[in-house]
Amino acid sequence: MQFELTETQQLLKNSAREFFAAECPMAEVRRLMDTESGFDPALWSKIAAQGWPGLLFAEQYGGAELGLVEAAVTMEEMGRALAPTPFLSTVLLAGTLIDAAGSEQQKKTWLAPICRGEARSTLALLEAGVRWEADAVALPATRSNGGMQLNGRKLFVTDAGAADFLVVAARGDGALALAVVEAGARGVEIQPMPAMDRTRRYYQVVFDQALVPEGNVLARGEAACSALEHALDVATVGLCAEMVGGMQKELETAVQYAQTRKQFGKPIGQFQAVQHQCADMLLLAESSRSAAYYAAWAMSQQIPERRLAVSVAKSYSSDAAREAGNRAIQVHGGMGFTWENDLHLYYRRAKSSETLFGDAIFHRERIARLLMD
Repeated sequence: MQFELTETQQLLKNSAREFFAAECPMAEVRRLMDTESGFDPALWSKIAAQGWPGLLFAEQYGGAELGLVEAAVTMEEMGRALAPTPFLSTVLLAGTLIDAAGSEQQKKTWLAPICRGEARSTLALLEAGVRWEADAVALPATRSNGGMQLNGRKLFVTDAGAADFLVVAARGDGALALAVVEAGARGVEIQPMPAMDRTRRYYQVVFDQALVPEGNVLARGEAACSALEHALDVATVGLCAEMVGGMQKELETAVQYAQTRKQFGKPIGQFQAVQHQCADMLLLAESSRSAAYYAAWAMSQQIPERRLAVSVAKSYSSDAAREAGNRAIQVHGGMGFTWENDLHLYYRRAKSSETLFGDAIFHRERIARLLMD
């Protein structure tokens, strides 16, 4: 494993930072927060023009055929900018699932448009129990007209309002099934759900006798479980990198404020208590970065301990992102809580990301199970 980014990866990082600084400043983030969808098709088209939706996928589908480290680099800069895009849902979740479980024809039908930036998607997984595991899926999929009929609901579906189609996890004949469902199909209703983070939207998806053709079924049984597990690990790594970007921005904002804000005739950064807060934030950000990029490398290299590395990264980053946000706000004092200050937006994202794909407790329990196997 290399401990620094390669020249190509560093160029990608620099390019992404410049792109989001120009195309998605905080004024634009706040504008999109006040829209109904929280999504801008024009921004997505510009992201697609960079080739980022195809980073992970083969050239035959329009991808760049790079790796998860490159995706993590891009996600870190998205987190730094607090970019309200469906990249995580479309590329790392749905795209990875289709790539892992779909047939050649299914990849041409649904993965290729994702790579070209022409389609957006997400994964509909969570139900009332809110568990990120295949055995928690209970949405009934009954056989009907040579396909499946879905009845029930999915909760906390990220970016469903911006999706052209959904990858739905259901249970038919006692086995897990993954199927593609068009967002506008008959019997599918997408409803917004309230959430702390206004830069990443969550939705409830209600299925009322929604018919899924057999050709839309990606996988069943063990193949579906394996593909789902892999996609969740890939998306978790991307989310960890995104949290690192947010922590880095919070640290830089807090340090800049400590250098300029004066109390008792001198900058507050000269007070040891404030220095300790910033030093702790640096430790949290750098430790999370190391864990996230190691997990990205482990997944790319398919090493045996890759799932363990993913859970180590998420368990640490979940707590670290929340704590870094706390400390950044403390450095700012009462100013950090005001609506005009951007820090609370990063803190909201951190709190939302803390539980997305499993919180620290979930992943520590997973680590324990993996170590016992």
